[in-house]
Amino acid sequence: MSVSVSTHGLRLKRGSHALRAAVELLSSMRFAIALLTVICIASIIGTVLKQHEPYGNYVNQFGPFWAQVFRAALLDSVYSAWWFLLILLFLVISTSLCVARNTPRILADFKVYREDIRAQSLKAFGQRAETVLGETPDMAANRIGQLLSGGGWKVKLQRRELPGKEGGWMVAARAGGAHKLGYIAAHSAIVLVCIGGLLDGDLIVKAQTWLNGKSVYTGGGMISDVAPEHRLSPNNPTFRGNILVPEGGQAGVAILNQSTGVLLQELPFSIELKKFIVDYYSTGMPKLFASEVVLRDRETGETKPARIEVNHPASWKGIEIYQSSFDDGGSTVKLKSVPMAAAAKQFEVEGTIGSSSELTNGTEKLTLEYTALRLINVENFGDPQGGSGADVRKVDLAHDLQSRLGAANKIDKPKTLRNIGPSIGYKLRDASGQAREFQNYMVPVDAGDGQPVFLLGVREKPEEPFRYLRVPADDKGTMDGFTNMRAALADPVLREKAIDRYIARVGDPKRPELAEQLRISAARALGLFAGVERVKPDSPRTGGWQAIADFMEVNVPQPERERAGTVLVRILNDVLFEVLNLSREKAGLPALPPDEKAQTFLTQSVLAISDAAFYPAPMALMLVDFKQVQASVFQVARAPGKNVVYLGCLLLIVGIFAMLYVRERRLWVWLTPDGVRAGDTAASMAFSVNRKTMDSDREFEHLKARLLAIDIGKETVS
Repeated sequence: MSVSVSTHGLRLKRGSHALRAAVELLSSMRFAIALLTVICIASIIGTVLKQHEPYGNYVNQFGPFWAQVFRAALLDSVYSAWWFLLILLFLVISTSLCVARNTPRILADFKVYREDIRAQSLKAFGQRAETVLGETPDMAANRIGQLLSGGGWKVKLQRRELPGKEGGWMVAARAGGAHKLGYIAAHSAIVLVCIGGLLDGDLIVKAQTWLNGKSVYTGGGMISDVAPEHRLSPNNPTFRGNILVPEGGQAGVAILNQSTGVLLQELPFSIELKKFIVDYYSTGMPKLFASEVVLRDRETGETKPARIEVNHPASWKGIEIYQSSFDDGGSTVKLKSVPMAAAAKQFEVEGTIGSSSELTNGTEKLTLEYTALRLINVENFGDPQGGSGADVRKVDLAHDLQSRLGAANKIDKPKTLRNIGPSIGYKLRDASGQAREFQNYMVPVDAGDGQPVFLLGVREKPEEPFRYLRVPADDKGTMDGFTNMRAALADPVLREKAIDRYIARVGDPKRPELAEQLRISAARALGLFAGVERVKPDSPRTGGWQAIADFMEVNVPQPERERAGTVLVRILNDVLFEVLNLSREKAGLPALPPDEKAQTFLTQSVLAISDAAFYPAPMALMLVDFKQVQASVFQVARAPGKNVVYLGCLLLIVGIFAMLYVRERRLWVWLTPDGVRAGDTAASMAFSVNRKTMDSDREFEHLKARLLAIDIGKETVS
């Protein structure tokens, strides 16, 4: 039995020792600093890495391996990750234990003057002074005590009796006690800020998914169709989410982004957007966007009008409503196709931004997704007199426009900002789910050489810049001249007729054999450019200038390529001019004269036809008409921890100021009768400060001169 009791007692001691060790660890400064370091690193990651992005965005930007790492470690939602909240909780516990352990000692220290210090110990202080005062110890003690009290010091006098000797007086004083209060204020501030962060973070929202039967919604569809288990009550004490309201519409459900989906937050009121206002700088950046709204209580029907701007939120029923951004609210667009492949047909399609339509490319089905309508597109154009002559590829468009679909010669200065009008953004998705993104401008753009061009942008991935195909506008400002010329180039009858006209114009009737050779060269060049002939019998049909370059490389020896290429390009240019005029005749238009303006249009048309062979879609969709509907994106938040954080920030400022700028000082003066001259007093003074500086040295000299002066009563301590 005795062994059992001893063993039980040993277990209790071990448990008590482990508990004390755990408390010691949690309340240690090293542990708190380690937690703060981890929080700082996590905050840096949360700032650098975009939070709550779709998983595909991380895959595109960082690759599948790192995307999985980010998702597994919850680095894509750092501030709502369980480990981040747990670290905050431990930091609250650690700092609270520090404050709880040290506050009683600090408060008790305010009542301690250390007047019991031995007189002999004063000689060990670095800042000390000794002198003889021409007054009795009683008088000196009272005088010094009054001077110190008048200077803001807390003073205590102690009368000491000495064995076998006449007694003496110890004057003990202290000042700057707020220095230690700064310690309490700063540490309490950390606790309050962390508590406010926990209150306003996702902790309570996550607790409802853990304990209240709520679950994250991962599907799609209409908000009204989402089940109740994915919705949070209007009485939810804390949340922060986004809500999109189209102009003329209203909404009362906010979306709370989670790492694996969303939660829907019911609001106690609905937000009706009456008018959305947006103004732009000359650079195209928004200068002002504001929303005129009506807030309507769902239960009572009470309404409240408000205007919400950036940094000027509205507040109602404990919920702050911030102007976050703006978006499309369901604009309707009408698009017209421009064939880029021989088999493609012209058609028109209508849709709404955010919706999709089904298209067919012969046997292949495509999904057209309407993604964006932008009315303002301010871009940077180079100097029209930049010395590039008839180079129609000078426009910068703030991207590095690459070689195939409209490479740009970047011109750094001077910059010319110009609004180039509305654009339509859409995606074409094939049956396998792969999609390309397109951005086409509605009106032609004059790049500086007098030949306006339509800009047709395409990119394979969201992180890539757009590449642009430049299609010239004809004399009526349309793309018909380009499409008619492409159609004529694909017609064998018109190609043959164009060659006949060319031979009739440049051939020599007296030398029919040369005319026949010229015809063969022209037919071969035109066939290669049109993509109806192969460079080699087993090679694919390419078309454009690429086919001409491949033909020269295969069939012409290296020393003769430059000369032969110059001749072939001149022949092809003349034949293509005849093709252009034949296309105009077929459309009932007069032929173009061989002047500089016509040559500029022909040059850009030939470049566009050549580049169109690499266009990754059978058609381009151009914006014909639209009806814009704006929408405001609001951030709605119920943040009870906000005031707690404000209080914590105030305490942190006070605490840091007290610790850095308030010096704790202590002073002792030991007064005993002088053994040489009756009625005089031997005074020994010592001064202590928690942080020795030049100011403390000056203060000691000041105290020494005032308190230990022989000629008393004329000066006071300040």
